[in-house]
Amino acid sequence: MFDAAGRTPFTLLEMAFVACYVCSLLVIGWLGMRARREHSLQDFYLAGRDVGFGVLVLTLYATQYSGNTLFGFTGKTYRVGFSWAVCIHFMTAIVVFYLLFAPKLYKLSRSRSFLTPADFLIDRFQSKTLGAFASLLMMFGLANYLLAQLMALGNALRGFAPESPYQAYVVGVVALAFIIVIYESLGGFRAVAWTDVIQGGVLMVGFTVLVWLLFDQFGSLADATRALPAAKKDPPNAVAALEWTSWILIVGLGGALYPQAIQRIYAARNARALRRSLMVMAFLPLTTTLVAVVFGVMAAANRPEIEQGDAVLTVVCSEIQDASIFGRWLVVVLFAGILAAVMSTADSALLSISSMFTKDIYVRHISPQASQKQLTTIGKFTSWTVIAAMTVAACLLYDVQLVTVLRIKFELLVQLAPAFLIGVNWRGLRTGPVLWGMVAGVTIAVGLTISSDVLRLVGIDSPRLSQVYGVHAGIYGVIVNTTIAVVGSLLTGRPSRDPSRAT
Repeated sequence: MFDAAGRTPFTLLEMAFVACYVCSLLVIGWLGMRARREHSLQDFYLAGRDVGFGVLVLTLYATQYSGNTLFGFTGKTYRVGFSWAVCIHFMTAIVVFYLLFAPKLYKLSRSRSFLTPADFLIDRFQSKTLGAFASLLMMFGLANYLLAQLMALGNALRGFAPESPYQAYVVGVVALAFIIVIYESLGGFRAVAWTDVIQGGVLMVGFTVLVWLLFDQFGSLADATRALPAAKKDPPNAVAALEWTSWILIVGLGGALYPQAIQRIYAARNARALRRSLMVMAFLPLTTTLVAVVFGVMAAANRPEIEQGDAVLTVVCSEIQDASIFGRWLVVVLFAGILAAVMSTADSALLSISSMFTKDIYVRHISPQASQKQLTTIGKFTSWTVIAAMTVAACLLYDVQLVTVLRIKFELLVQLAPAFLIGVNWRGLRTGPVLWGMVAGVTIAVGLTISSDVLRLVGIDSPRLSQVYGVHAGIYGVIVNTTIAVVGSLLTGRPSRDPSRAT
């Protein structure tokens, strides 16, 4: 890799430090394997349901704040300006939605031994069809999420090699994906959670110091604001305000319904650890999304010539590292931490895909009599297959913006909201209306998202319908979805299984 002047962005010693830091994840994977108590799905995918407060809050933090936050949000702010400050609000909204269902879901998971999100749906609605449809929906959404993380890994290297960006991108995707699948296969959820603790600490402290260096390098935020083009600092109009509301709802709901986040709820040691973790999570947007917005604004005001918005973070870091020895080593440590943090987020998605295929598809529909050891092996094989496919896709989608990839996944995940948020709180919600509502919501969300592209393929010029009047397609879908689920349940009478019986 070379910078614009033909120099390597890191010295040999610094690159060795980054390599050792990233490869240390393999050691953590080995330690996770040594710590396992049994060859079972519960031990491999939930760490024996014994995750305490400290590890739980940092692994939830790493689940919600990923490559999309570090690179995608910074790039989006660089392109549109202060209007992307909505990201602070929608990341806070995730915690609000957690509180609507997580405490009750946790109690049920302990009494019913849930492993995957679909376990709750099958237990609550007594429908394997609903469980299978929801699992396929979540796996597709998570594959999208995993793809975004692999693209973020490539982008992390691309900004440091402006003369050969694609080559650096491919190296980042392929090499780091290989490390991910190795340590995930070794240590399972324990390895994922332990790496989250390290990355979370490094990033929280490192970004605080980095913001101070950013102001020292480029001046104050007020100066940057005055230098921004008017289009990037104008107050939102009515349509923009509606779009803000749509983003808050779609990311708030979708983020709370991440399958890997639901499994972390299952893995909590006790209700107190879960409650304390959610309380801390409410304040974490100030350490992440706020930093991303500040970075994007400062870069847009001082370096408007950057062509690839998702590479803004690494380009600005390159300048800071050249300003002082302290700044240089801070960037080296942060760069290693960012790589590892994105890898931790990717392996969380990979682990959830593996668990859902193994438990929800393989056990229920292919081989119900398989032993726990055999199922663990099937799960690992699934991880290797999925990571290979997503690595190829990430290399092919080199020029797709990360926020575009982010949006597609949430359009689908929000369609789970009625089944989880209402289903865990209202015993009157019935199986048929929930299933048909989910199907209708997915159809509307996907139809609006891809319709304009389909029309263009046949020669008809059409505006993009993924956001109509600023509202995401997934929000229209979940409105119809919820209406069918609730009204249909009220009209059909007799309630399905009461989830409160186990509490």
